[in-house]
Amino acid sequence: MKKAFDTEILSVGTELLLGRVTNTDARDISEMLSKIGINVKYHTVVGDNPERLRACVEIAKQRADIIVTTGGLGPTCDDLTKQVLAESFGLRLVKNEDEDRGLFEYIRTGRGLTPNVHQQALLPEGCTVFHNLWGTAPGCAFEAEGKFVVMLPGPPKECVPMFAACAVPWLKKLSDEVIVSHSVCVFGIGESAVDDLFADEMNRMTNPTMAPYAKECDCLLQITAKAESEEKAEAMIAPVMAHVKERLGDYVYGTDLSCVEEAVMALLKEKNLSFAAAESCTGGDIARRFTELPGASAFFKGGVVSYVNEVKESMLGVDAAVLAEKTAVSREVAAAMAEGVRARLKTDMAVSVTGLAGPDGDGVHEVGTVFIGLAVEGQTFVRETHMGRNRTRSFIRRMAGNHAFDMMRRWMSGLPVEDR
Repeated sequence: MKKAFDTEILSVGTELLLGRVTNTDARDISEMLSKIGINVKYHTVVGDNPERLRACVEIAKQRADIIVTTGGLGPTCDDLTKQVLAESFGLRLVKNEDEDRGLFEYIRTGRGLTPNVHQQALLPEGCTVFHNLWGTAPGCAFEAEGKFVVMLPGPPKECVPMFAACAVPWLKKLSDEVIVSHSVCVFGIGESAVDDLFADEMNRMTNPTMAPYAKECDCLLQITAKAESEEKAEAMIAPVMAHVKERLGDYVYGTDLSCVEEAVMALLKEKNLSFAAAESCTGGDIARRFTELPGASAFFKGGVVSYVNEVKESMLGVDAAVLAEKTAVSREVAAAMAEGVRARLKTDMAVSVTGLAGPDGDGVHEVGTVFIGLAVEGQTFVRETHMGRNRTRSFIRRMAGNHAFDMMRRWMSGLPVEDR
């Protein structure tokens, strides 16, 4: 078995340090490296400063076998990654004639690029060149002083496809193992509770391993195995996944999903059902989230954003007397909103949300009080939630949407709907 190689991802760019750009390159590269069995041990971000970059490279050489850089390969005066890396490993920069001709053609076609773009064709001597099909700056890879170095452009639309198409094949020679991960997606129980359930097991495990991760309004338990083949890793994960799902029960909404609405979409397809939404404090966010999924139009008929009482009355048929007596933030109004939008849009199901996302209350309920309704033929459910008055508006709105999707998921799965 080949040795385990440790990797440091060195992201270069002052814009990353200033927070103007999110460093998605490091995240995406880490994920791709894990799939070929290469461990990422460090993420480092440094600005466009040659002295600091040089210091970071020296540190990386001491603690990593593989150094992956992103950014700093362009034509401007602050694009210094190649120069610093070549100097650090004692390599000359030489013009790659093929890349230089390609850049000339790019300029000649009238794209308005200036002559300094040609410095992008200067590459470390003896390197493997990664031609940039997605932009101008080529990437490259080389081995020197017992280290493996990969340099990539910074823009994600160039960096990620280049890494997948060029760097991954180059690096695969270093590992004879693969890493496989699957996520058990959970709603209705928090990360700390999941950790408490499995803490003893997680502390004993070495391969596979388990780890809980909190998302904004739900969480997941990630199970990871390393083996000499994907099939063997999957076989190691399978019994652990089965155990986790059995223990977490109906809190589990799926596997390897990014959000609970994906689970709802799958059930709607399976059962050929439709739904509509009546939203107050979520302001249409439930509709927005669901319609971002491809194929949503086959199941989602539409929605009503009834932000004020007059719209609840006129568009959804909520009784004015109920609004006056119970207030808009109430179990009764949530039920009436769901029933009203289901009747008007003639759907199998309908969800509703009414509550207080803040910053102000209504004199009766505290901020974070939200009622979520679900209407189906012959039955209406309402879930009352109290999310806390110190929560942000965005958290309350997203959590309310998660509850609405969770209620739909539970009803379609034959599970208890209201309690959570």
